[in-house]
Formats: sequence, C-alpha cells, structure tokens
Amino acid sequence: MTEMHRRVVLAGATSRAGLTIARALAAAGHEVISTGRTAERLAPLAEAGSGIEVADATSFEAMRTLAERIGPIDGVIPLVGGWRGGGGLAGQSDDDFEALLPSLQAVRATSRAFDAALRASPAGRFAIVSSVMVERPLAGSANYIALKAASEAWTRAVAQGYAKAARDADEPLRAAAGIVRVRGLDDVADRVAAHIAQLWDENAATLNGQVVEFV
Repeated sequence: MTEMHRRVVLAGATSRAGLTIARALAAAGHEVISTGRTAERLAPLAEAGSGIEVADATSFEAMRTLAERIGPIDGVIPLVGGWRGGGGLAGQSDDDFEALLPSLQAVRATSRAFDAALRASPAGRFAIVSSVMVERPLAGSANYIALKAASEAWTRAVAQGYAKAARDADEPLRAAAGIVRVRGLDDVADRVAAHIAQLWDENAATLNGQVVEFV
C-alpha cells in the first residue's frame, strides 16, 4: 500500500463497481473525486467518503471545466460502461451501438481533459476497464467489443504520448496509462479495486501500456 496521498478522479463512478473502487482508493489513503450525472446517484459515493462532482464524463467540455476547477490530479479512471448485445451480426443494431458509445466517449474526454494534469503529476495514472473478449470477439458482442477495442487503442495512444513527452523533455517517465481486462466487472470488482489502489506503488515504465486481466 502506498504511503503517498494521491488525488484520483473516478469518472462515471455511479455503478456498484465504482463504489467498490472508490472505497478501495479511500482505504489506501487517497483522495477520491467521483463524477456522475446526478447528485442522487452520487450520494452513496459521498457516504463512502468520496468527493462528488455532478459532471458528464462523456463530455470533453464538462471534463475540461472540472479539470480546471479541481487543479492537480494524480489519477483518472473512466468507469462509464454498460452491455447490450446478442443476436449475431444481424442483431448488432445502431441503437445498441449508440447506447454503448459513451464508454469510448468517456475514455476520450477524460484522457484529453486531464492530460496536462496527469503529465504534471509526479505519478500520473490513467487506467480503463476493458474486456477479455477483445482477444476473443463473438458476433453477438461485436458492437460492445468494437468499442472496447477502440478504447484500448486510445489508451495505448495515451501511453505512447506520455512516453514521448518524457523523452522529448529528457525526463524520467512519471505518467502511465494502462488497461484492465475483465470478463464481468462486478464479479471481480474487489480485485480490480485493489489493483487500481496500488497503481501508484509501481514504476511508471512498468505500468505504461500494460494490460492486466482479471477473470
């Protein structure tokens, strides 16, 4: 467990897994700032000791405004998710795709809005939750997995950006972006939460671009 106090944003944290992760971060001594679209849905997080901010994690402008208001940050974990699938390729409707799109939008919005803050941190961390199905896609989950794969590609690009910025500045790598793959997040939420809480214990060079699976 790290002895260093970190400030961590959980973006779109109103799920059961979000609450588990918020509790694990708080137990590890970190300051947690959880976002959601309504104060009502954020209430359990506030009761767990998290700071709360009503803000849309899928909106770059909302996240940029939040980043400017809260100042220095050491970690950002976008947790917007959801599942819709089945029916083979014929069942992959446009409505389902649009319903799943916010998960990718949150990854893009948060990584961009907090990029400067995470690179300025002595130990910036950005991590997403993806799916083991990215490596084993099925026709009935094509919408879902296509967006998870896109989120992973975006996160690897974030990792490359961190590495390039450090090289260009001739400085050690301090920021890291990684991917956590699960089969079902609620089933392994405690393990994922423990992993996220310990991200600041690991060297950035080890973590940057890392993929960890929990099944």
